[in-house]
Amino acid sequence: LVRMKFLQLLSRKPPKLLFQIPFCEKQFPYVCLATSTCLYRKKKKVNGYEHVDQEKYKNLVYSVTSYKTSTQTAETIFEEDNLLYGPPDKQGPPVKAETKTPKNWIPLLNPNKRIPLLNSDSRLPMKISLQKTKMPSVTRVLQQTISPQQAFYLERWKQKMLLELGKDGFAEYTKNLFLQGELFHTALESIFLSEEMAATEQEEDAAVSGYLSSVQHVLKDISEVKALESAVQHETLQYLGLVDCVAKYRGQLCVIDWKTSEKPKPSLKNTFDNPLQVAAYIGAINHDANYDFQVSCGLIVVAYKNGSPAHPHFMDPDLCLQYWNKWLLRLEEYMDRN
Repeated sequence: LVRMKFLQLLSRKPPKLLFQIPFCEKQFPYVCLATSTCLYRKKKKVNGYEHVDQEKYKNLVYSVTSYKTSTQTAETIFEEDNLLYGPPDKQGPPVKAETKTPKNWIPLLNPNKRIPLLNSDSRLPMKISLQKTKMPSVTRVLQQTISPQQAFYLERWKQKMLLELGKDGFAEYTKNLFLQGELFHTALESIFLSEEMAATEQEEDAAVSGYLSSVQHVLKDISEVKALESAVQHETLQYLGLVDCVAKYRGQLCVIDWKTSEKPKPSLKNTFDNPLQVAAYIGAINHDANYDFQVSCGLIVVAYKNGSPAHPHFMDPDLCLQYWNKWLLRLEEYMDRN
């Protein structure tokens, strides 16, 4: 009887527990008991480097962290800098021109020049021939005092053109550039001297037709031409030059410099030393007894061969004075060298 009761107890199903929780029934076909401890703990962050074979990559890590030398030497760095930026300036960093003051400062306007009350208006612009003297020209002074940076870029451009065109081709190219410039200036002079001359006459020349089309909108703002291709000389500072044009631009008397370019030059800084050239001509006119007027403004007109509208860069009196001071410094530098 006792044995039968025992067997009955064994054959009964176990009573369900209140806290039975299935846990991974597919992989673990058993039941676990839950305790009062919370099962929803924060997940531990996995570090991917924990499973990396540190011993295997020990040599690689050591070689990277202990490598202190460079493939470049001092010589190769200097060679690379010379190729990209030109030779280093051994005299130290260049001093900005604005911080310097000319030793022999002469005002841009001549306080001693007497302007006649009634100017002789003959309607014919002045045209004084340039005489050969020992005085340096404005162009010569600027060429011989060019900054190392500009000299580097000019030389690099020249070498590039020589590679593309060859020596003879480059000589022909520069010759044509000068010829086009001369024809353009001659065409403008003819237009100013004889307003009756039709522009179509000049347009027959293919070399300048694009340039003339380019400056048409500028010519409408020019009046009262006072000088054309005329020599000027600064009697005190002893330099000379050849002015393209002196005329009124939108009512202001200006020294006008006509430039030709194959690339757009939309801002004044794109014209490099041309503003200094204009300022030098203004100062020369104001201190030249041959001219019975004074100028305080400038205009640089950049014309394009493809006929696209020219860029006129107007220089007001304050801007002309800034470039006049820079010109005086360049002139002093030239005089010191020579």
